[in-house]
Amino acid sequence: MNYEYDDKITESLKRNYEKVIDELGEDRNREGLLKTPERVAKSMQFLTQGYKQDPDAIMGQAIFHEEYSEMVIVKDIELYSLCEHHMLPFFGKAHVAYIPDGKIVGLSKIPRVVDAFSRRLQVQERLTLEIRDCIQRTLNPKGVAVVIEAAHMCMQMRGVQKQNSVTTSSAFTGIFMTNESTRKEFINLVQAKLH
Repeated sequence: MNYEYDDKITESLKRNYEKVIDELGEDRNREGLLKTPERVAKSMQFLTQGYKQDPDAIMGQAIFHEEYSEMVIVKDIELYSLCEHHMLPFFGKAHVAYIPDGKIVGLSKIPRVVDAFSRRLQVQERLTLEIRDCIQRTLNPKGVAVVIEAAHMCMQMRGVQKQNSVTTSSAFTGIFMTNESTRKEFINLVQAKLH
């Protein structure tokens, strides 16, 4: 995937990262660090590219009228984000389902929406809600379900240092909230190894 870097932002961030390296007591002029400020400046732009993406527009590119009214699930969507509290990575999988009400969306759009929201400074709880609400808003289905499982480097590398911890968050609308058997079917299908 090609990504266009903004030269002005790259230069500004580069100067800031030079200061960070200096403040940490490192020699930014040694061989291994010579290009690090620019590489980190570009890396941060890539990791936060979601700010330049419109998730509603992504969904709107591929909405089709269909009478299908059973559950549609896209599971095991890899996600990578940055915790807004420490700017350390968190990563894992999103599982997304919806029950159409006359409209379906091209399946690739759901992972793209996950990426658009996760490639920002985030907290997992808000990320879960943003994905849910975008799908609900743009498709107006009978219900949406989102479950995210993620490992947080801010918990594993620092702080409590619990390396094997995983955080799970969920959010539901419509029939997934009101009908326990529908919600249970979603959870069972997410947990099933069907492939």
